[in-house]
Amino acid sequence: MQAIVERMLNDFERGVLSRRQLAATLTGLAASAAAMPSALAAPSLKAITLNHVTVRVPDLQKTSKFYQEFFGMKLAQQSQSVHILSVGDSFFGIEGKPGPASLDHYDFGLQGWDARAMRAKVASHGLSITPGSRGDDESFKFNDPDGFVVQVNGPKYTGHVGADVTKKG
Repeated sequence: MQAIVERMLNDFERGVLSRRQLAATLTGLAASAAAMPSALAAPSLKAITLNHVTVRVPDLQKTSKFYQEFFGMKLAQQSQSVHILSVGDSFFGIEGKPGPASLDHYDFGLQGWDARAMRAKVASHGLSITPGSRGDDESFKFNDPDGFVVQVNGPKYTGHVGADVTKKG
């Protein structure tokens, strides 16, 4: 809507649109926006799933084997440094990284996923996209006020392990 208003103002300033036409069009836009159900006016961006949790561990193979055997999780995707294990409709990510085991990030699947609207929401809260985040329209990460890395995307997101992806049946 902002782009439409800006275009109309430019037309008005160039003399293409009269003052009366500008006022009538703005009134019509405002009435349309007011009549539009709030669900259509903006995506809800409500978290409806805990899509996945990803941890960093020093021994990827050992940790992956433990979770597969102990909890019966199936290996869904893998690369040299990442394993994705199925957990119902969600997954558990394991990244092999040197150093002590730690939480890498957690991910929420959002109702009405809209990457552009979510980026605006992140910025409006004084937060910023995490450096190195994929940052595309499918998914991206940001740091919450406590410093935790939060990933967001649609609720059906299945993860990516990198260029050397092997998906399991």
